[in-house]
Amino acid sequence: MGFSMQPYGIQSMLKEGHKHLSGLDEAVLKNIDACKQLSTITRTSLGPNGMNKMVINHLDKLFVTNDAATIVNELEVQHPAAKILVLAGKAQQEEIGDGANLTISFAGEILQNADELIRMGLHPSEIISGYNKSIDKAIEILGELVEPGSENMDVRNKEQVIFRMKAAVASKQFGQEDVLCNLISEACIQVCPKNPANFNVDNVRVAKLVGGGLNNSSTVRGMVLKGDTVGTLKRVEKAKVAVFVGGVDTSATETKGTVLIHSADQLENYAKTEEAKVEELIKAVANSGAKVIVSGAAVGEMALHFCERYKLMVLKISSKFELRRFCRTTGAVAILKLSPPNPDDLGYVDSISVEEIGGTRVTVVRNEEGGNSVCTVVLRGSTDSILDDLERAVDDGVNTYKAMCRDSRIVPGGAATEIELAKRLKEFSFKETGLDQYAIAKFAESFEMIPKTLAENAGLNAMEIISSLYADHASGNIKVGIDLEEGVCKDVSTLKIWDLYVTKFFALKYAADAACTVLRVDQIIMAKPAGGPRRDAAPGGMDED
Repeated sequence: MGFSMQPYGIQSMLKEGHKHLSGLDEAVLKNIDACKQLSTITRTSLGPNGMNKMVINHLDKLFVTNDAATIVNELEVQHPAAKILVLAGKAQQEEIGDGANLTISFAGEILQNADELIRMGLHPSEIISGYNKSIDKAIEILGELVEPGSENMDVRNKEQVIFRMKAAVASKQFGQEDVLCNLISEACIQVCPKNPANFNVDNVRVAKLVGGGLNNSSTVRGMVLKGDTVGTLKRVEKAKVAVFVGGVDTSATETKGTVLIHSADQLENYAKTEEAKVEELIKAVANSGAKVIVSGAAVGEMALHFCERYKLMVLKISSKFELRRFCRTTGAVAILKLSPPNPDDLGYVDSISVEEIGGTRVTVVRNEEGGNSVCTVVLRGSTDSILDDLERAVDDGVNTYKAMCRDSRIVPGGAATEIELAKRLKEFSFKETGLDQYAIAKFAESFEMIPKTLAENAGLNAMEIISSLYADHASGNIKVGIDLEEGVCKDVSTLKIWDLYVTKFFALKYAADAACTVLRVDQIIMAKPAGGPRRDAAPGGMDED
């Protein structure tokens, strides 16, 4: 023991088993490298021709998608610096719901350029100050590129909505955006409240049913519940609904009791009282005018028998989130236990019917006239993976709708905006003195990644495309972008490819913030990981919301 070497320096200060990385080579460049790896993964799925990734997570669930937010969520990113990019992507996903890929790829690109600057001998703080100047300038330029007149829009006008939504949906499902945009915009406009700024994304639901094709998809005003009704009644129209959370059944008493029975008559009557009690309750519900009972838990045999006798339809919704949405659709108030409902607590539906779609029995709850509070997009497709991916496209569309309700300004899509930003920032860097100018020039160059990636993913020659884009922009056509179908540069306003200003604004802001955070780190000190069970294992039994 006495001969073992005494730890010295930083080792002596910290517990054994920790890691300590410091300095440019070990910390900064390694961090940049990790972020570069992450952005290489997401980059190939950028844009409409993006490739799909097959991710199998730790629970053996398969994801086939080109949605960056899903990819980085399912990859368990271990490296602390790359995690910062993942967080930036998540922030974008939560703020706007689209453009997570742009955020991560762009952050990776500006870090890669920072890497070259560091090797040239610039200090990270100079790069950060250059990057901060560039992002402020870039956002100022972005404001100038906004299409005039786009700030006023009617969020209930389907054409204007599709116009702005198309690019977001096409980046997930290229070639099917017309069909999807139609469905999504229809659903969104139906549930849009009086004040569009209060639009709630949760009100557009998605029901995925295997079978058929995308063209068989439709929107339903109301909800689509998987599963059949409990009783024999399969269709009710213009009915009042009573919702019971605790289930429709005779409840056992709280206290234990013994019953002394003296004669045979008492024994016979004993069973009848229970029946009479249940019948009385169900009859009270039927007399209140309700024709449909929705239960949040089990439905007892005896209760069901009486429901049938009084021609009540019985639905069982076991997920409490679904139950809440059901109450929102019908305007019902959930009652805790089986008791005669007040007339105010009843909800109203136009029709509830059991339909068979592609071999799956579903219960469709329609509410046409009443408050358009929930609308469901019924998606059809051949496999689960395709349906999951379609659902992500719908999510993106709905989130874009929410974003355009808040701010409807648009900028040219198809990499036109990025090339213009690159050109203007390059000019800005020549005016700067000091070492920041190199950082600004590199930041400007990073914008080229977007047209380059779009072109590469579409199998075009990236160099030719970028040089012809620059040539067009230099002659003052700021709306020239890439037409991916024909592989040439065209004015994107004629192709109707527009991106929302807010998506770009936040994506660039988050990317620059994440990159600067990574560059500011000069030492990494990692403690020895604690033993014991992993703490990020998700608790089971949660519903997908």
